[in-house]
This record gives sequence, structure tokens and C-alpha cells, in this order.
Amino acid sequence: MSAPLPLDPGSLRKDVARHIVHSLGKPLGAATPEDVLAAVGLSARDRAVERAIDTEARHRAASAKRVYYLSMEFLMGRLVRNALHNLDLLDPMAEAVRSLGLDLFEALDHEVDAALGNGGLGRLAACFLDSLATLGYAGWGYGLYYEYGIFRQTIDDGWQKERPDRWLGRTMPWAVERTDAACEIPVFGRVDEGVDRQGRYNPMWLDWKLLVGIPHDVLVPGYGGRTVNVLRLYAARASDEFDMAIFNEGDYIRAVEAKIKSETVSKVLYPSDAVKSGKELRLLQEYFFVACALRDIVRRHEQEGGRFEALHERAAIQMNDTHPALAVPELMRLLVDEHDLPWETAWDVTTKTLGYTNHTLLPEALERWPVPLMERLVPRHLQIVYEVNRRFLEEAGSLATSDPGLPARVSLIEESSPKQVRMAHLAIVGSHSVNGVAALHSELIKTQLVPDFYRLFPERFNNKTNGVTPRRWLWQANRALSALLTERVGEGWVVDLEKVRGIDPLATDPSFQEAFAKAKRQNKERLSRLVAAEGRVTMDPASMVDVQCKRIHEYKRQLLNVLHVVHQYLLVAEDGVTLPWPKTYLFAGKAAPSYWTAKQVVKLVHSVADRVNDDPRTKGQLTVAFLPDYRVSMAGVLIPGADLSEQISTAGMEASGTGNMKFAMNGALTIGTLDGANVEIAGAVGSENIYIFGKTAPEIEALRAPGAWRPAEALAASPRLLRVLSALESGQFSPRDPGLFSWVRKLLVDDGDRYFLIADFDAYAEAQERAGREYADPSTWWPKAIRNVARMGPFSSDRTIRQYAKEIWGLEPV
Repeated sequence: MSAPLPLDPGSLRKDVARHIVHSLGKPLGAATPEDVLAAVGLSARDRAVERAIDTEARHRAASAKRVYYLSMEFLMGRLVRNALHNLDLLDPMAEAVRSLGLDLFEALDHEVDAALGNGGLGRLAACFLDSLATLGYAGWGYGLYYEYGIFRQTIDDGWQKERPDRWLGRTMPWAVERTDAACEIPVFGRVDEGVDRQGRYNPMWLDWKLLVGIPHDVLVPGYGGRTVNVLRLYAARASDEFDMAIFNEGDYIRAVEAKIKSETVSKVLYPSDAVKSGKELRLLQEYFFVACALRDIVRRHEQEGGRFEALHERAAIQMNDTHPALAVPELMRLLVDEHDLPWETAWDVTTKTLGYTNHTLLPEALERWPVPLMERLVPRHLQIVYEVNRRFLEEAGSLATSDPGLPARVSLIEESSPKQVRMAHLAIVGSHSVNGVAALHSELIKTQLVPDFYRLFPERFNNKTNGVTPRRWLWQANRALSALLTERVGEGWVVDLEKVRGIDPLATDPSFQEAFAKAKRQNKERLSRLVAAEGRVTMDPASMVDVQCKRIHEYKRQLLNVLHVVHQYLLVAEDGVTLPWPKTYLFAGKAAPSYWTAKQVVKLVHSVADRVNDDPRTKGQLTVAFLPDYRVSMAGVLIPGADLSEQISTAGMEASGTGNMKFAMNGALTIGTLDGANVEIAGAVGSENIYIFGKTAPEIEALRAPGAWRPAEALAASPRLLRVLSALESGQFSPRDPGLFSWVRKLLVDDGDRYFLIADFDAYAEAQERAGREYADPSTWWPKAIRNVARMGPFSSDRTIRQYAKEIWGLEPV
């Protein structure tokens, strides 16, 4: 390869100017901020491509084992800004653009977030890709190149409205379309139960239709830029885009019907499965992305001269939740049908290659697909699932002599009407490793979620507590605190977060506290500008900022939070109480379009905010805002500006959480239950530096016993909450529709309070009171905040990835 492109400002200036003129067709003087963003992105991409080619050459020369991370979501955020940071190009690029009379940072603010995910699942995947590249592992991500992503959230009179997120209609200079690596994927059809020339059983998948997967490669540079890995995302295309015969007959719409139907596959993340067509589309999405990924992986293995019997020696495939679970029958199909491996050999290779990460303890979130639907879409895969199940149940049956119900409980097929394929069971049986994502979560998988499988395969189950990348969530998001950390402990913390522990002895140092508080104040001033722009509310940067930003769901308990806000409002407005310190409550997150209760919570937050913010009695004491369309770039401002982090899920229901780690890493104290990774965060930072409240997971489980939980009696014993519900029902928060929030009491009392808000409300209110008092005393608060930052080393995704690499994938850095 020729000499690498230079990185000095002069060379970058020439390249940016060249791309504005020759790639975008604009005179330099007419360049808009979007044009500058595109030219900067293309100039940085040119350099990243060189390093990606060099990275792949190193991996091939070393015969490196690769990990392939399969995920329906990759919530990458703004790609160009991240790349400039990791390639160490931010400062020279800023100088280059400035010398052209343009503003790099104005341009970067025009980059839209890549709409390739929804929540923690996708953001975790993005953090993992960053750590894989930073640590020098050979790693690829695989997913779908969604045209619209999830949806853009807007608010109309307090109600959530969903709009298409046309993110690809804006500048996207960071993805490279790779038509040379397209995959043809069969779907539909039937299976012919035939035999081969030797008389061996030889089923043939016939009469299928083809989808074409076009890969788009998103380059993932690690910190320092030495390793640049690839996230390969597939867009669906029809194999026959245009029927000329039909077109010539004058039916122009029907002539492109196949193209329209095929391309729907990669249009939207998580189409609604409430209707039959949506359910079919969602299953088709999952199969399409898995089939594209595995065909690409197998093709690469073959090109490098690998034997299929030894695929697991060169490839580790990690299934991020159950969405990629069809990797089990698809890999078997490729090995048995297309590469002629005996079943037993193929099964050995498949189970040694695949690993499964579970992300949920909610039984309803464990995917099940109707057998008739699978038979229609992927008939050969269903046949393989049945054969896997037959062999597995024979094995399990020999162990179940004292438990005749075991085979039915662990079967891959649920004997319902219609029958369903249990995807979590398929992923467990087809993998050599099954991991949870926090210590409590992993224990609950073994004892509550799938205890029968733990009895059968105890050696497969392990824990890998989640982590987040400190590059994105501290070094990039919080420049003020990063500069302070570097000044005190050196630059090494960016790739070894344990080094931040060096500030622990400074927690009681008044001068360091002052510097730490100054950094927090700068972040809160930046946040106040965001709140004004997005939430249309004036936020006092000097107030205590309490933030809950995450997907709206009953188990995450945004409702508990807003009920407490009403409690505080009543104390201030009606009882004349003065808070220890002025307080701002910020909410952000999307509700699933068909999730009625979650959307009602969004409306309730807005109605409470309107009342609180308009009441002169609470002026200067309470502020409430909801920030619409929560996304990674917004989180990068919200999290550094927070003082108190709301992690208040019902104990035993949150797998891990990663927002809790990001907030603590940026100096916010956590108010939370002993759930998910909160348990380990409390152990790391010290119980005195976190506000833990509420029932524990075993206590919650005990309350679920028939007759154990009587919410009406519990509510009667809580004057605080009774008063809050009465206020909601009085109509003061919904004067135009006094009965608007009557659903709250019904949910908590008549419907049984499934998420135990009544059980935890008083303890939550008391923890909030303690946090407010301690915030008002800087000599108490700042040492706690500093210790939170200092003790977050174990929650870097670098630690998580090293554990996966050593204990599951068998990888070494290259």
C-alpha cells in the first residue's frame, strides 16, 4: 500500500476542500455546515479505511480468531465526532476547518444519531465494539441497516407521537456500501424429504424466493486508531427488482411489487408484532440478518483456507439476546446442507462456536415464534429445530427419571395452540456459554428463569457484568471532568479506568472538591441550554438535577418517580415546606407505540410539569421537564450534568442497566433499588455513597406468592401516597379532563400493583429526602460524588470484553 494519508492540519485542509468541491459538487464559499460535516467525515473516513485495511491484514497474517457480535441493535450515536476523537484527529481537523473559514464544531452538531437501536441493548453493543477495537481484538459486529430506525418521538399536548426517523436522508459519510460482498438469502418455499445417491436422508429446500443483503460497513476505530474494526449492517434488496413483462402491460406499481416487499425487511427496527403481518416481518428481519451474517462469516472462513470442522477454532459468534437465535439452525443448515458435514460434527462445531447473552428476566420478553409462521418463512430451519429438539429431549429424558415433567418444561417447542418455538431455549441448547449481564441477574437466570437448564448444563452458565466505554461516556462527553482527571492521574485512565482510583484520596481535599464542583457546574450550564432548547423549560444550573432517562416501562418505574414529584409539589405548594435546595427533575425516554400505560406515563409527566412550572408557589424550588426524542447525543449532555441518577426498577427485574454506570462515572450519586448492576455499584462505591431503598429481589419474590401482596391495605398505610393519588384524581393536574389520571389508582390497587410501587413509595420518599439534605451540604455531597467517579474502574466495558475474550471466546489481542 502507498504511504498513509498525512494527519497534519495542512493536509486535512486540502482534503476537506477537495471533498466539498469534488465529492459534494459545491464551491467552497457555498458550503453549509452539513457540507462541512460530510467533507470532514469523508476525509476522516479515508484515513480510517487505510487503518481498517491494515487491521485486517494483521489479523489474517496472525491467523487471528475473530469474534462476531450479532445484535438487532447498535446504538452508535454520532459517528464522525467519535471517530475524530479515537483517530486523534479532532484538534488538527478543527485547525484545518478553521483555516478554511469554517467551524468544525458547528458542523459536528449537525450530525444526526445513527438510528440503529432503541435502548440499552444497542448501546451496550456499541460500547463493546469500541472496547474490542481499543484493546486490539479481531471483532466484527453484524446487524441491519435500518432506513428509519425506531421512531422520532414528538410531543403534542403532552402525548407522545411517533414520526419516521429519516436519519439516512441526512448526511451519512461514515458507512461504505459493499455490493461486492452481497449475500443471497433464501426464504419461504418447502422441504422435499428426499435421499441422495447413497440412499442417505437428504432433505432439499425448494421453491424459495431470494432476498439480497447489501452490506454497509461502518468503521469502528479504537482509541489511538491502531485497530479499526468493522460493523457490517445489511440492507434488504429484491433479487428481481423489476418485472419488465408486467411493466409493459401497464401495471407499473405491480412491476416493482417484489422490490417494495423485499426492502421492507430493513425499513424499521422492531415492527409491531401485534398484527400478523408485523409478526411475520419481525421474524423475517431476524432470519435475514442472521443468515447474511453467517453466510459472510462462513465465506470468510473458507476464503482463508479454514476447515469447516474447525470453524470454532477461528470464529466465536455471540448472540446478543434471543433475536439472533436462528443462528443455531442456520449454522447447522450451512454446515450440513451446503458443506456436507455429518450432523454430529456440525452440531459439535455449532455449539462450540455460538454463545448466548441473556438480557431479560421478563418472561414475556423471551421470544416465541408460532410454528406455522416458521414453517412458512423458514421451513428447513423449523425441520432442523425439531431434530435438535428430538435429540436434546432424548438426552434430557435420561436425566429426568425422577422428574417426568422436565422434558415438557425444557422442550424447544411449547405445546400451545398454535405450537411455539421457544427461542431462548434454542439459544441455550445451541450454545456452549450462556451468560447474564450482572451478578444478581445471572443468579436469577439460574434460579428463577431457566433453572431446569442450569441443572442440565451447569458448566455453560456464567456472569459477565456489563460495562460502558469511558472513551464515549467520560473522555468525550465530559471534557471538563476529563481534563481534571488527566491533570491528577495522567492520560492512562482513558484505556485503564482503574487509574481513576488515584483521585479517591482527594475526596476530602477542599481544593479538589472545588475543581470537581466547577467541572460539574460547567456541565450543568451546558445541560440548562439543552433543557431550554428541547424541553422549553428554564433550568437553574445551581439547582440539584435529578435525572431519569431510559425507555419508558412499568418495571423501570418512571411512574414511581413522577408520583414522588407530585408529593414534593404538594409539600411545597400546599404545606409551605422549603426544600433544602432547589431541585430540577428531568425525564427522557421513548414509550413503545403500542404500550398504553407507558404512553400514559409520558402524558402524566407533562401534566405534572405544566402544573409545577406554572405555579408561583413552587417558583425557585421545583422545576420539571421532559426532553423528547432521547438519543445518544442527548445522553452525552444529560448524564454529565446530573447530580442524582434514578435507577429505581422493581428489584429482580432489571438485567443490569448501563445508564447507572455512566451517571456514576460522571459524578452523579445513584438513588436506586438493589437491582441489576446497582448491587455491584453499591459494593464498589460503598453503601454510604449511594442511596439504596426498597424491597430486595427475594422480598419481591415472596410478595408474588398468592395472597401475599395486598396493595389496598399497603396504600391505606401510606398517607403520603394516598394524598398524591387524591391530588391526581382531583383534576388539578388535568383541569380539562379531571378523570384523565384515574388509571393510576386502578393500576396500583385494582390491577394488583404488579411492579410494587406502593411497597417502595415511602422508602423512596425518605431516600429522596436524605439525598436533598446531603446535597445542600457541599462538604458531605462532593466527597461522595468524587468517590463514585474514583471507584468506577470495574464498570469499564474494557474489563467486560477482556472477560468475554478470555472465558467465552478464546481470543487474544492482535
